[in-house]
Amino acid sequence: MFVPKQALFDKRALNYPLGVHIYDQIKSKENIKIIETSGNKIKSIIENGDGENFYKKGKQTLVVGIKTKGEFQTCKPSAHYQLPLVSGCMGQCEYCYLHTQLGTRPYVKVNVNIDEILGQAEKYMASRPNDITIFEGAATSDPLCVERYTQALETSIRFFADHPNGRFRFVTKYNNVEELLNIDHRNHTEIRFSINTDKIIKAYEHHTASLSQRLKAAGKVIAAGYPVGFLIAPVFVYDGWQQEYEQLISNLKDSVSTNPSHLFFFEIITHRYTPRAKSIITEIFPNTTLPMSDEERQYKYGQFGYGKFVYPKENMNDIKSFFQEKIPFYFPESEIKYIV
Repeated sequence: MFVPKQALFDKRALNYPLGVHIYDQIKSKENIKIIETSGNKIKSIIENGDGENFYKKGKQTLVVGIKTKGEFQTCKPSAHYQLPLVSGCMGQCEYCYLHTQLGTRPYVKVNVNIDEILGQAEKYMASRPNDITIFEGAATSDPLCVERYTQALETSIRFFADHPNGRFRFVTKYNNVEELLNIDHRNHTEIRFSINTDKIIKAYEHHTASLSQRLKAAGKVIAAGYPVGFLIAPVFVYDGWQQEYEQLISNLKDSVSTNPSHLFFFEIITHRYTPRAKSIITEIFPNTTLPMSDEERQYKYGQFGYGKFVYPKENMNDIKSFFQEKIPFYFPESEIKYIV
């Protein structure tokens, strides 16, 4: 659970019951500074020195606010739309793509006008009456780390359970799933766990749950009947990577062996970075050992019009062949959604 050093409350958030509820929770804890502010003064309050210090201070800050714009961002290929419950994450993963998306906003922000957000989701579903509409709850966040403040996931799971043509999904690197286990989800919510080898987690995924904690949490939500997926990302190529990623898949198999018939979904994403991301990462993690040698990568333009450094074709072919062989071997009933 996220325990910030300071909590910034947009004054408008205190007009909502959830905003007051979070305020009371924070107020009851010691050593958390509470600041009431207007929504446009957040950065100036957090600002403190260079990029590294600003990032670290931001990561210790919880912002309680509201979502003001009604429209949702699209979220391909994960879903049709983002569900903007939370933005930011308490984790400090060195490779995270949010360094560029939320570079000036490293704090965790929760939106307390959840009923309005879900009302907008209902409008999107009504506009597609003959189709299933999927909403992604973790496109720019990991909402599980603040669930005990917000109950946003619980509220959303219950909401989508009552909508036959709506589906909800989110991904996490945390393990506090207990409050979600007894919800009547009706198979309308898919919970995914982002996993990696112990080596990568220990080196780059700071302030996240350990692999063993994530796998135990996965076992709990599987037992609760949720559709479950695993995001293996980012995949790194290094000496012994095949052996370590096979061990990861084997450990996963052992953790969920009580449900051998459960259909699992896998998404595989290789490590990549943009020139801007590299600049930001080296500023906020000056001692990083992330493999970001441009000479060892291939520059490729993506669907959004900007370029990134990805693994060369030979490495990509090895990665695809590896996971296409190993995942069906350990999980013959599984589905690989994509390998990119």
